[in-house]
Amino acid sequence: MSLFGAINTAISGLTSQSAAFGNISEDVANSQTVGFKRVDTSFKDYLTTSTPTQNEPGAVVAQPEYINDVQGSVTQTDNPLGMAIAGQGFFAVSQPTGTTNGVPTFNPQQFYSRAGDFTMNDSGYLVNSAGQYLNGWSVNSATGVVDQNALVPIQINQNTYNPVATSNVTLSANLPATPTSGTATSTSPLSSQITVYDALGTAHPVTLNWSQSTTNPNTWTVEVNVPNADTTATNGTPATVDAGSADVTFGAASGNAVPEGTIGLIAAPADGDTGTVVPSTFTSGQPATLQFTTNFGSGNQTITLNLGTYGGTAGVTQFAGNSYSLLGLTQDGVPPGSFSGLTTQANGDVIVNYNNGQTRTVGQIPLVTFNSPNSLQSQNGQSFTATPSSGSPLAEAASTGGAGNLVIGSVEGSNVDIATEFSNLIVAQQAYSSNAKVVTTANTMLQVTLQMVT
Repeated sequence: MSLFGAINTAISGLTSQSAAFGNISEDVANSQTVGFKRVDTSFKDYLTTSTPTQNEPGAVVAQPEYINDVQGSVTQTDNPLGMAIAGQGFFAVSQPTGTTNGVPTFNPQQFYSRAGDFTMNDSGYLVNSAGQYLNGWSVNSATGVVDQNALVPIQINQNTYNPVATSNVTLSANLPATPTSGTATSTSPLSSQITVYDALGTAHPVTLNWSQSTTNPNTWTVEVNVPNADTTATNGTPATVDAGSADVTFGAASGNAVPEGTIGLIAAPADGDTGTVVPSTFTSGQPATLQFTTNFGSGNQTITLNLGTYGGTAGVTQFAGNSYSLLGLTQDGVPPGSFSGLTTQANGDVIVNYNNGQTRTVGQIPLVTFNSPNSLQSQNGQSFTATPSSGSPLAEAASTGGAGNLVIGSVEGSNVDIATEFSNLIVAQQAYSSNAKVVTTANTMLQVTLQMVT
C-alpha cells in the first residue's frame, strides 16, 4: 500500500461525505416543501487491486438514492382545490415556457409531481405552488364520457350556464278516496303549483287542479292552468288560461285489470275543453303521461306531465283518506346560472358549480403510476420525469389499477424526517473528520519519509 493511495482514498471519502452532506442539506431545507421527496445517499466501493495476498486501497463514491415511493404526511387545508395522494401515483403536470397571443405554451415533456396545492389562476388553469399546470382527461359535459386518450392542462370555462326549457313535470301524490266535503270540486279543486322555465330561462307558474267526478268517485279531472303570452290580463301581465285537461280513472277501467287506487286510464274529456292534452295509451306497467302545449312568450313549448305508471303505486294514486297528500313535484327546466365555484371529488372529477344549483363535470384527474418510482429523475419544482429505469407511465383513475386515493381538501407534505436527517448529519460529520484525519496522518508519514532521505 502506498501513502499516496491512502491519501487518494481518504480524499474520495471527503468528496463522498460532502455529497452526503449536500443531500442532507437539501432534505432539511425542503422539510416543509409540499410534495417534496427526500434524497438519501448510498456509498459504493471501487477497488484497484484485491487478491488473497494483496489489497490496494481504491475509492468510495456517493450516489443519490431517491425516496419517491414513501408517503409524506397528509394534512387538511382550507384550500378546496388542494389534493393529496394517499398511496402510489403522481399528478401529471405541465411546465409553462411562456405565452403566445396570451395563451400559455408548455414544455412538450411530461412532468409528474406530488405537490397538490392547486389553485385556479386568472386564466382558469389549475396551478400548484411550483407553477406547474395540472393535467387531466377532458369530459363531455353533455354525455359525461371521459376522453382517456390524452392528458391536457385543465382549464375552467367560467361562462354562464345556459337555460334549459322545461319538457317534463313529474307528480307524486295521493288523491283522497273520500275527500273532505266541499273540496275536490271544479270550484274548489285540490291544487299543486310548480315553477317551470321557458327557452330563455324565465320562470312561470303551472297549476294542476284536481276535481273528483260526482258520478264516479274513481275518476278525477286534472286541469292544467298556465300563464299564456297570447292572452293578456288587464294589468298587462299574462293571463292564466286552461292549457288542457284529462280524466284520470283509478282501478279497473274499460276492462283494464289494475289494482284499486292505481291509474287505470287517462282520457281526454268530452266536455268541450278549450285546452288540448294528449294522454298516453294504456299499457299496464308503462308510463302514465299526458302532454300539453303552451306559449310563455318564446314560442310553443310542449311539456309532458308524468303521473307514474299504469297500475303502479309510484306517482299519483287514490287510496284511503280525506286530504290531498303531495309527495313530490319536480321539473327538468333550468334557469340561467353564473359560475360560483370549483370543486374536486375523490374519484378525480373536476366539477364547476353555478348559482342556479346546477353542476357540470368538466374534467377528471388521473393518477400516474410507475413500476419503479424511485428511478424517476428529479426536476425543478419538486417534479419528476420518466426514465428508462422507471418504466412507462400508466395513467389510471384514482383508486383503480394500483393507483392511490385522492384526499380532497388536503395536501401531502415532505417525506423528510428531521430527526433522521440530524442523525445522518452527525454520522457524515464524523466520517468527514475521520477521512480528514487520514489525510493529515498520511501527510505526516510522507514528511517523515522525506526527512529520512534528506
